[in-house]
Amino acid sequence: MKLFSAATVTVAAILLSSCSEAPPPSAKAETEAKKEAAKPAGPVAARMAYFEMYKVARTWAPDLLTLNLKSGEVANIKNEDGKAGLWTAVFVSPSKKEARTFSWAVADSGPDIHKGMNISDKQTWGGATPNSKAFVNGEFLVDSDAAFKTASEKAAGWLKTHAGMKYTMTLGNSSRFPAPVWYIMWGSAKDGYFTYVNATTGAVVTD
Repeated sequence: MKLFSAATVTVAAILLSSCSEAPPPSAKAETEAKKEAAKPAGPVAARMAYFEMYKVARTWAPDLLTLNLKSGEVANIKNEDGKAGLWTAVFVSPSKKEARTFSWAVADSGPDIHKGMNISDKQTWGGATPNSKAFVNGEFLVDSDAAFKTASEKAAGWLKTHAGMKYTMTLGNSSRFPAPVWYIMWGSAKDGYFTYVNATTGAVVTD
């Protein structure tokens, strides 16, 4: 009986030890989920962020038009392949003669940019000019990543000697173009490279 009791105690101790060392499957899954949620977000292509902003902006002005859309940066998120951690859009309302700036970020960045939607106050809008014309969603068919790929192919020679150069992307419209265009700039206007890509057809535009 003493031997049996000792063996029983030993087995019980082993079972208790294994239970304390390995959390139940449900707790382990919860821990993994928290780790996954804590991972920093990545950059996104423009249309995803754009339509998140557009849905909200439509509640402000049913006759909504888009004036421009620009890429931006947030801390600890690398912009790459035509994607960005921050996109900012200026929407206008012809009937209200007003403009509002919306931004959509994948993460917090400083005191002014918060993850998700950020909306500015209304501003007076004087209407279209030759260099700044509003456009409709039907003209914005080519996403930023596709435009970036096309622009990169055109800039391939320059990029070979300027690897890792940061870029910015702006979607806008003016009277000199047949449709809205993506303006892709590597570096700066003084020391960089830029090209235009038609946002409706996806073709490189010769300025």
